[in-house]
Amino acid sequence: MLLFGGKTLDRQFEKRPKTVTFCTKCVVSNQRPRITFDENGVCSACQYARLKHNVIDWGERGKMLEDLLDRHRSKDGRYDCVIPGSGGKDSAYVAHRLKYKHGMHPLTITWAPFVYTDTGWQNYVAFKDHGFDTLLFFPNGILHRKLARLAFELHGDAWDPFAYGQKNYAFHTALRFKIPLIFYGESGEIEYGGSSKNLTKPFESPKDFKDLYYKGSSLEALVEHGLEKGVFSKKEIADNPFEFYKTPPAADMQKLNPEMHWMSYYTKWVPQENYYYAVENTGFTANAARSEGTYSKYASLDDQTDGFHFYLAFIKFGIARATSDAAHEIRDGHLTREEGVALVKRYDGESPKKYFPEFLRYLGITETDFNDVVELYRGFSSHLWKKVKGEWKLTHNVWRGGTDD
Repeated sequence: MLLFGGKTLDRQFEKRPKTVTFCTKCVVSNQRPRITFDENGVCSACQYARLKHNVIDWGERGKMLEDLLDRHRSKDGRYDCVIPGSGGKDSAYVAHRLKYKHGMHPLTITWAPFVYTDTGWQNYVAFKDHGFDTLLFFPNGILHRKLARLAFELHGDAWDPFAYGQKNYAFHTALRFKIPLIFYGESGEIEYGGSSKNLTKPFESPKDFKDLYYKGSSLEALVEHGLEKGVFSKKEIADNPFEFYKTPPAADMQKLNPEMHWMSYYTKWVPQENYYYAVENTGFTANAARSEGTYSKYASLDDQTDGFHFYLAFIKFGIARATSDAAHEIRDGHLTREEGVALVKRYDGESPKKYFPEFLRYLGITETDFNDVVELYRGFSSHLWKKVKGEWKLTHNVWRGGTDD
C-alpha cells in the first residue's frame, strides 16, 4: 500500500528531456540525471574521458597530490587523513596507495551497508587485515529501516539513507579526530555522467549534496513525511538521532575546515585496474558469478539491497547497472560500443531475485507494496514505457538506434 497516495519528492524528473537520445560514443542516454550532450551527440562523461586519456597531464596532477599530502602528512604517526570506504576495490586502492606509496597514516571508515553480503563482509575483513585501522558504524537499525522505507516510496530508491551517511559521516569523523583531510575515490558525476560543475576541481562542497546525491530532496523531508504518517513518533526523533546523516553545523566545520578530495582528480581512474590492484594488495575477492543486472563481478558487492537501487533506476530512467558498467568500460577502451550495446541488451534492467525476500523483509513491505512503488515510478516515466502483449517494454533502447519499434 502506498503511504503517500502516489507522491514523489524526487525532483530529478522535472529537468529530464522527454525526447530520448543515446550517446554516440557509449551506451548512456540523456535520461541520466544532470548529464549533458554536445552538438555531436557525445555525453559529458565521454567528453571527460577524452580529456582523461588524451589531454590531462597526470604527471602534473601527481605533483599536486604530493604537495597536498606533504602539507598534511603527520610526523608522529597520528592519523592524517580520513578515507571513507567499504574495503571494495576502489576504497582499497585509495587507502593502500596513500598508506604504502605516499606514507600517509589513514583512518579508514565505513558507513555500514543495509544488509551485508557474505562477499562484502569477507572483503571488509580482508581489507582491515591488510594493515588498516578502520571504524565501522552501524546507524540505529529501527530508524534506518524506516528511513529506507520512506525513501523507497518518496524517492523511488531505498538506498538514499546510505547516501546520507556515505557523504557526511566522514566529516563528523574528521571533526572528532581533528583530521582535516578526507579522501574519496572517484567523482561519480564526472566519471559516469552528471553535473560538470566540479569538473576542474579536486573537491566538492556539501552544499552540492542535495542536488547531486539526494535527488533534490533531503533527510529532513523524509522525516517530516514520516512524522505525518506516523512512521516516526516525535519521541523517537527527539534526541537528534540523525546527526551523522547530516553535514556538521557550519560553526563546527569552520573550526577545522576539513577538505575533501577525489583521488580520481589526481590519478587516472580506471575501475578495472583498481580491481586488479585490490586483489593483489588487500585480498579483495569478486563475486563467484556476475552481479544481477550486469555482466561484471567486482563492483558494488557489499549490500544485499544494491540491486534494487539499480533496478529502480531502470524503471525511472530506462538505464541501469549494465549501462553504467559498459559505458565506463567503453570510455576506458576495454569494450567497443557494439560489445557494450550487446551487454546492455542482455543484462540491463534484470529484476534482482537473489535477495528479494531479504529486501522486502528489511523494509517491512509485501511484494504487492513493492510492485505498487515500481508502477508509481513507471508512471512518472511514461514516455519510456509501453505495454506489449501484457508486458512492459522500453519505448527507447540503445540497440535499435534509440527507438523500440
